[in-house]
Amino acid sequence: MTERAPEHLRVLSYNIHKGIGGRDRRYRLQRIIDVIAHESPDLVCLQEVDRNVKRSRFDDQPHQLAEQLQFPHHLFQLNVKVQTGGYGNLLLSRWPIAESHQVSLTLRQRKPRAAIWGVIETPNGPLRLVNWHLGLVEHERHWQVRRLLEHHLFRNQPHAATLIIGDTNDWRNTLGNGPFSVHGYASVTSPPSRFRSFPAWLPMGSLDKAFASPHLVIHRAHVVQSRLARDASDHLPLVIDFEIQ
Repeated sequence: MTERAPEHLRVLSYNIHKGIGGRDRRYRLQRIIDVIAHESPDLVCLQEVDRNVKRSRFDDQPHQLAEQLQFPHHLFQLNVKVQTGGYGNLLLSRWPIAESHQVSLTLRQRKPRAAIWGVIETPNGPLRLVNWHLGLVEHERHWQVRRLLEHHLFRNQPHAATLIIGDTNDWRNTLGNGPFSVHGYASVTSPPSRFRSFPAWLPMGSLDKAFASPHLVIHRAHVVQSRLARDASDHLPLVIDFEIQ
C-alpha cells in the first residue's frame, strides 16, 4: 500500500472483469477484494460488476463488495442484461452520497453503456464522482463524453469539484485533447506511457483514465502492478490521491 497524507482523499478505479482472472479465467472475487483492500481507498469506482449471473455463481457482487470492503454507501448501475441478471458499474463510498444520477451513453445498435455519478459528502467538501465504461469505437467514445458533459443534469452544477474516472477504452488517447479539453477538464493519467493498465499481465494500453475539474489538486496517480492485481482481472487498478480546493 502506498502512503498518503491524512488530508488526502484516495479513489480507486478498476474494471474487475466480473471477478474472473484475465489469465486463468477462474472466478475468484476474493482476489478483487484483496487487491482493493490493500490500497485502502476512500472511494471506489468499479466496472463490469456482475449481479445474479451464472458465470459468477449468481453472486450479488455489489452487495458482497460493499459488505466485505466495509463501504456503508454504494450505487449500482445495471447496464448489460445477461440471462436473469447482468453487469454494470458500482460506486462505493466511505461517506454519504447526497445525490446521484444516471445517464445513458448508448448509441443506436451499440452495446449498452452508461455513466453513474454521486455527489459525495467528503471531509474536504462535496465531490462529484463519475464512474463509467465507454465504448469500443472512437467516434462512439467522443459522443459519449460530449453526451455526459453537455447533459442538463451534469451542467446544473458547473462549478462542482468533479472527477471522472473509469475504463475509457481509449487506445489512441484522443479524449484528453478532444472533448475534455474543450470543457476545461485536465487529464490526470498523462503521459499514457505511465498508466498502462491493459492487459493486466502485460500492460500495453492506457485504458483506465481519469479527468479532473480545476477544483481538484492531484497529489499522486498510479497503476497498481502487484502480482495479485496482474492475476485478479484483465485490467490493473488505477489509484489517485487528491484534495478538493
